Amino acid sequence: MFQHFFYTLQEFGLKVTLGEWLTLQEALDKGLANSSLTDFYYLARMILVKSETDFDKFDMAFENEFKSAKYEADITDTMLEWLDKSDLYDQWREEKVHEMNEQGEQVDIDKNDVEQKFRDRLKDQDAEHNGGSFWIGTMGKTSFGNMGGNVGGIRVGGKTGYQSAFSVIGARKYKDFRDDTILTGRQFQMALRKLRQFSTKLDIPKTELDLDGTIRKTCDNGGCLQIVMDKPRKNSVKLLLLMDSGGTMIPYSSLLNELFQAVHKSNHYKDVKTYYFHNCIYSKLYNTPECENGDWIDTEWLFKNLDSDYKVIIVGDAAMAPEELYSVSGNYRGPNNGLSGMDWLLLMKRHYKKIVWLNPKMAPGHAPWREAETAVKEIFPMYKLTVDGLNQAMAKLMVNR
Repeated sequence: MFQHFFYTLQEFGLKVTLGEWLTLQEALDKGLANSSLTDFYYLARMILVKSETDFDKFDMAFENEFKSAKYEADITDTMLEWLDKSDLYDQWREEKVHEMNEQGEQVDIDKNDVEQKFRDRLKDQDAEHNGGSFWIGTMGKTSFGNMGGNVGGIRVGGKTGYQSAFSVIGARKYKDFRDDTILTGRQFQMALRKLRQFSTKLDIPKTELDLDGTIRKTCDNGGCLQIVMDKPRKNSVKLLLLMDSGGTMIPYSSLLNELFQAVHKSNHYKDVKTYYFHNCIYSKLYNTPECENGDWIDTEWLFKNLDSDYKVIIVGDAAMAPEELYSVSGNYRGPNNGLSGMDWLLLMKRHYKKIVWLNPKMAPGHAPWREAETAVKEIFPMYKLTVDGLNQAMAKLMVNR
């Protein structure tokens, strides 16, 4: 049953095993979907989807497979344009949500009745409607549309307001959960938490209860409580963040700022240092993203003062010209002390044990049209700057060897 759906799921990137698929068939044979497409959706997602990062892929595959069976497919682009009042949303939400909180109303809704009326309106509506109490529109009193005064119903387009709609059409609720998307600040913070190496080898007082030691000592003491204290474990990770700034990285300035904020909000590191470069690392590293001449430190000073235990994250698109990487005169923004960019990158690799390179627009494999990127990949492990890529990079930094 639904054999084509199995292949559709695979097309959208979901890894469904044969065992999981047979489990779904068994559940259907037992009538657990209740002959309802909605119940089948939740049943299939529960059995087939192993991670919340795949919810969006499942939704897209489900919509593609069963769109002929869902009335959502009747929502045209024209209707969504009619219902787009995003410029008025903030003012409306502030007024209406405050009004709802004051009233505290609880409303009983016949969902089947609302859905049937919604289908009926779709058949007849041929124009935009704002206000009113009958058609699908905005700022009205009907149970369908958005930015209206009705509690409960079907939201079509727009943004959440009362958060009371029992059905939302034209929205992908889980697209921000995906692990192949560009990162947000929260996702940066979640991934950076994996950079933890706890240690008690610190000259600090014993202020933390050692539960295992307390139990052991109490038992050895004939059951009389014997408290054992220990030094609190502290994260011993030291982090060095080097970010490409300017030029082809300008479109990613907001993303780099998110990463910078996430790193410096993560107060569990033993030490954090951040410097900037333009296109490639040379003999100077800049203190600010403006990369102004004179506002820099010597890269050799970095080697002398930041020991090899620092974990290094380099962020850049590696989109430099080949001469910027290979020529001793390829640095157009400052001195290079007679060494090429490649030489400086090799010095970085020689000094620091753990380095990863994050690339916001990394080409797949070894792209011959991106010579510099391919060369950098041969020096450092490179990952795309997505949720999945960052998680892989953090895991690489924490490998013991």
